Amino acid sequence: MSKKRILFIATEMSPYLELTEFAEIVNKLAVKSNESGMEVRCIMPRFGVINERRHRLHEVVRLSGINVAVNDDDYPLQIKVASLPNARLQIYFLENEEFFKRKSVFHDDDNNWFNDNAMRTVFFAKGALETVRKFGWPPDIVHCSGWMSGLIPAFIKTAYKREPVFLHSKTIFTIGENTFTEKLGNELFKLALINNSIASKDLEIFKGLNNTAMFRGGATYADAITFGTPKPDKKLVEEFSKVRGKKILPFKGWDTDLTEYLDLYNDLADK
Repeated sequence: MSKKRILFIATEMSPYLELTEFAEIVNKLAVKSNESGMEVRCIMPRFGVINERRHRLHEVVRLSGINVAVNDDDYPLQIKVASLPNARLQIYFLENEEFFKRKSVFHDDDNNWFNDNAMRTVFFAKGALETVRKFGWPPDIVHCSGWMSGLIPAFIKTAYKREPVFLHSKTIFTIGENTFTEKLGNELFKLALINNSIASKDLEIFKGLNNTAMFRGGATYADAITFGTPKPDKKLVEEFSKVRGKKILPFKGWDTDLTEYLDLYNDLADK
């Protein structure tokens, strides 16, 4: 029997970037899944605050040459890799000088929201999926965490649903804590359209264009939902507690041994 393949697509992951406490859980989940006999790969943005020398990032030459199309423009995607300390795991970092090189994550030094965060979000979502296509590595489970990954379950269910690498993939989305109060802007809807294979109506669930909306959209399209904070948005808890036919994993505390996640991965992958 072949090993189950688990792909983590995360905005943050310890020790590289820690915006919330869930960054540590992503790290532990990747390690535990790997130690449990699963094949694991992880993808995250290479924000400029991630120290390349300290974490020993280096370019993956065989994955070079990827361009990501957003709104009729092509943007170069560079992929770097690092080995997770104390684990035989590789973390792939998506890099683009225009979108991720800056020395802050979502706000500038004066705490002003970057006006291109919508573009950066779409670029990351498409870049992650194009990277997996380049791998030629079909994941059984795609576990998305962080609001920036909210579009990925929607893309897999629509624009990428006929792609061989995602044909049998099940998606999980983690609803975490809200970390910003600004809005992404209506341009998100235009930027997220992909060759008419995802329609405007498919994106209506994201219409709030805020942190909660990105969580709502990711959770709506995902095959299963987990909660990665003890205090999630009450509206989302109420909405998704009424959803039938979707596996929902409540928050089990920061000291959980994470067995419930492995059970969820196996359950979804075997369906």
